[in-house]
Amino acid sequence: MRLATFLQYAGDVRATVDQAVALEDAGIDMVFVAEVYGFDAPTVLGFLAARTRHVSIGPGILPIYSRTPALIAQTAAGLDAVSGGRAVLGLGASGPQVVEGWHGVPYDRPLERTREIVDLCRRIWRREVVTNEGLYPLPLPAGQGTGLGKPLKMLTRPVRDRIPVYLAALGEKNVRMTAEIAEGWLPFLFLPDRADRVWGKALADGTARRDPELGPLETVAGGLLAIGDNVAALRDLARPNTALYVGGMGAKGRNFYNDVVRKYGFEAEAERVQELYLAGHKQEAMAALPDELIELTNLIGPEGWVRDRVAAYREAGVTVLNISPVGDDPLGDVRKLKEIVA
Repeated sequence: MRLATFLQYAGDVRATVDQAVALEDAGIDMVFVAEVYGFDAPTVLGFLAARTRHVSIGPGILPIYSRTPALIAQTAAGLDAVSGGRAVLGLGASGPQVVEGWHGVPYDRPLERTREIVDLCRRIWRREVVTNEGLYPLPLPAGQGTGLGKPLKMLTRPVRDRIPVYLAALGEKNVRMTAEIAEGWLPFLFLPDRADRVWGKALADGTARRDPELGPLETVAGGLLAIGDNVAALRDLARPNTALYVGGMGAKGRNFYNDVVRKYGFEAEAERVQELYLAGHKQEAMAALPDELIELTNLIGPEGWVRDRVAAYREAGVTVLNISPVGDDPLGDVRKLKEIVA
């Protein structure tokens, strides 16, 4: 089992990358950079590529609506080049709040678009001449355009013709597709003890259609990390972000994260958190999150307890443990965790 971390997308970028360099030395194997509505991920990733030596790096995630498929492929190939073949490409549909509210484009056909973009990226990296009759490229309105456009292949030669694609997915159809076509899966709010009831069938169905050349699906999941006998209070640090996603990321009936928590068995609690958050009562929403959900989606506790939780993640199929150290000795905790997962 490898270790990954997501860089914080708020705050001082240079200081955050300094932390990533220290985490690499402590044993982190992968670093993802989020892109929501702060700085863009590729700029930070380029800086990260120059500062690190061996960790895999990639966006976590690029929203599929914010760039053309060709630009996504170019960006991943460029990152792979400047990092010496260490890039991974994290993609996802994000949600209507970001796609429509921030990017100002319609949130439509996410599964169809994702599948097509992954296929186009792989064809571009192989330097095939790209012609496409699907959703991309977007057709020009009648009478517009120069008429000079023609199919092209990538001008430069990528370091690799196959960059690993990791898809963020929560819904049943999206997870099924991920297990079929992607190298990796990036679930959020992953509760290992109850993951099978939510995604087991979708993963099995997608795996049955998976190309053997892809190899086994990598699953990246975890939470906050703190190892010690008196660290339980740090679990509350997970409440603001969890409440944001469960309660505030979308409207009633269109919140994928809320749906997942309901499927875990916290139906009433998820509904209450959403009601409070959407009404502007954020502190009350954080308090309404089930203690069990916070406890079991993070790695905060004594070393023996953390070992047991790592075993639960492993049993649930997690191959890359994603952690955010929050204790007094973050680098020491990563080193301990590295020993535990070895």
